[in-house]
Parts: sequence; C-alpha cells; structure tokens
Amino acid sequence: MGPDRLATLLEPWLSDGGAAYVALSLGVRGLVLDGRLASGTRLPSERSLAATLGMSRTTVSAAYDVLRAEGYLRSAHGAGSLITIPSSGVQRPDARPGEPADVLDLTVAALPAPSQLPGAVTAAASDLSAQLAGHGLHPFGLPSLRAAVARHLTGRGLPTEAGQVLVTSGALQGWNLVVRAVCGPGRPVLVEQPTYPAVLDALRAHHVRPVPLPVTASGWDSAPAGMSAAHLTPDGQNPTGLVAGEDARRRILAELGDAVVAVDETFADLVLDGPVAPPAAVLRHDVVTLGSMNKAFWAGLRIGWIRADPALLNRLAHERASVDLGSPVLDQLVAVRLLDDASAILADRRDLLRRSRAALEDALRVRFPDWRWTSPRAGMALWIELPRPSATRLAASALDLGLRITAGPRFAVDGTADRWLRVPFTLRAGQAETVADLLGQAWERSSSPVSREPRVPGWTA
Repeated sequence: MGPDRLATLLEPWLSDGGAAYVALSLGVRGLVLDGRLASGTRLPSERSLAATLGMSRTTVSAAYDVLRAEGYLRSAHGAGSLITIPSSGVQRPDARPGEPADVLDLTVAALPAPSQLPGAVTAAASDLSAQLAGHGLHPFGLPSLRAAVARHLTGRGLPTEAGQVLVTSGALQGWNLVVRAVCGPGRPVLVEQPTYPAVLDALRAHHVRPVPLPVTASGWDSAPAGMSAAHLTPDGQNPTGLVAGEDARRRILAELGDAVVAVDETFADLVLDGPVAPPAAVLRHDVVTLGSMNKAFWAGLRIGWIRADPALLNRLAHERASVDLGSPVLDQLVAVRLLDDASAILADRRDLLRRSRAALEDALRVRFPDWRWTSPRAGMALWIELPRPSATRLAASALDLGLRITAGPRFAVDGTADRWLRVPFTLRAGQAETVADLLGQAWERSSSPVSREPRVPGWTA
C-alpha cells in the first residue's frame, strides 16, 4: 500500500491530537481489525510515510515498533514491513486470529436454532434409511429437497419446478458459482453499496471488478450501463434492511439490460413490516434467484439453493464439481422437514426479530439521541449513521472493551462509509442494554483525543 493511500485511511485517527506515534499505531491497528488492511499488506517505508504525513521519521518508527510489539507488523531487512494478525492457540471458527475468548461477537448476525429443529433431525434420521442403498452424491441436490424448495418458492408467488433448483450450502456458494460461471476476470459486475462483505470478497477472489450501486434510505440509485452481471438484494437489503417496491425492481431490472442478474433472497422470509413486492424472477424470467435457510432457519444447517433455467444450472453444477460434490444427505433431509413446517417456524422467527429489534432500538435511542438509522423492514441488523467519523475507531475501541463489531467500510466497495456501523439485533433477552452500554463506552473513548498508550491485548493461550 502506497503512503498516499495509507495517509487517507489514517486521517480520522490523526485528527484529534495527542501523541502522534500513539495515534498512528492505533490507526493502523484499527484498519487491520476492520479488514481494511489485510494480512500480508506491505506498509510504506518509515521514511516515505513520514514525508507524506508530515511527521518525523522517529515518530513513524516509534509507531511501527508498537505495532511489532503487539503482533500487527513483521519487518525484515530487504522485505519491508508486512501486516500480520496476532496469533493464539485456540480459535473459534467465527473469530479472527488472536481475538480474546470473552469477546461478545456482533460481526455475525444469526439466530439460535428454532425449537422445531430437534424434531426435524429425529424425523430426518428415520428418513435416512431409504437413502443408504445409494452412493449419497446428488450434484443438483436430493430430489425431495429440490421439490420442497420448489413448493416453498411457489408458495411465495414464484412458480417453480424441481428441475429449476440446484441445492447449495447457502446463497454465498450460489453467488460464487455464478461468478465463476459467467464473470470473466476484469469484467464489471454491479453490487449494491453498501453490501454484504462476502459478496465483494467473492468478486475479488475471481479478479472481477465491482461497480457500486448506491443504496440509501430513499432507495436504489439508477444502475449504470455495460454491466456483465449484478448482485441485488431487494427483499431485505444487507446491511440496511430496506425492501424495494415493485416499481423500483422493474426499473433496476430494465436498466441492467442483458446482464446476468443474481437476486439474493436470503432475507425474503424475514420481512418484518409492510407489504412484499413480487419476487424479481416474476418480473424478469431470466433472473437467477439465490436462496438460503441459513438466516431464516439456522446458520448451522448450511443449506441454500439456486433457482435458474436448467441449462444454466448445468453450467453451475459443472463449476461446483471442482469445489464439492454435493450437500450432506442428512442435512438435506433435515431441510425438507423444516420446509414442511416453514409457515410456523418463520412466523416465530419474525416475531422474535421484531421484539429484539424493538429492544435494541429502544436501548440505543436512550443512549445515543444523535445516532440515526432507518428502522429496517427486513433482516437482522441496524445500519446506523454516526454524527461524525470514525466507525473504524469505534470498532477498535469496542474490541478493547470486549465487543466485536463491524464498521461501515467493510460493507463498501471502495473503503468508504466510515460514518456507518452495522449492529445486529440477534441478541438474547437483556443483551440490548449491555451492547448499548459497551458502545457508549467505546464511543466516548474513540471520540476523545488520542492520549493513551495502546494496550497489548491479552490473546488467548
């Protein structure tokens, strides 16, 4: 990373005064924790960064020394200084390396399993005997699950046949398969801004160029011409929770012309308020619909689907063969049972989310009267606009206090949105006040001039 770019990213950290080397080290640490400085990134030399920032080389050297002591920087003669992540012995799969074990993790927006899950597992185990004589590999998905998904989508107003369904491990795997199959390296692909970070990660992994489509409280901007593909979430935009009306859907689909349009319906069953417009594939027959049970039912299930023309499904199944050969049979049988009981399960989930949304909003309004957000109509999180930057600094301060949260730039194509913060409301009873209190402490810390020595975290052993 060049010194000019790093100086731009560090600007919010360096504007409050205090010891310059402390502010600089905290800034780099915050950027690493937010995912804006990836592990392995080569930082500018001390001399070049000092010249760009207007600091002495001694100041930059002192900051780099702190980062090396904390485990965020590794330097070698002739190789420069590279970003690293402090390591630890025991890791949770959803934790970053080096994270303290007692951190309250709000980077994952997911609900606990529904009460119906144990019964579905028991029933699925009895269904398994009929599958044991076969080889258990179903590249397109278990026929009974493909049929169950088709019934579920038809019930939502999108007539679907089993032959139009490919079972995946979730909407994200579906998106990865679409990118692999139809998006060549360097091609422009439209993505919402902000959007779910893994959508951007998939494009970058395949060397595809993301083009932002701004989404604000007033809705979706006009889509530019010339896109090869697009990823849209009109039924519960992540992270804003917006739901697009029918006119907006028709407009965007028309603007995209011949582009391959993938519509992610992960939150379509979790619309909490107001009417729901027709599914996008009703308005444009060639839309690729990505679905998932991982948010609405349980993230531990890892079952999703792609609904598309059978000819395209064949291409996607061919791409999948180099990744895996199909989803686990028992998990698919559990999914069939859950979909058979979807009406009751989803009603319970929506009620739970409405209550938890209200609890978090109430707690935050009391503590932060100047924070702004639009109450989400769908999904699991609040997208909060702070009265001033930086959400990155706030997230770093929150981690010091035991709260892990994701700042706005992680959801942006270009690293902007540093005035925004995503706060999931998938909380247990009574946790809303705890989260509000921790955010309040972190906000006070991050809003004060930098005057403290950076703390070396107590990493797990």
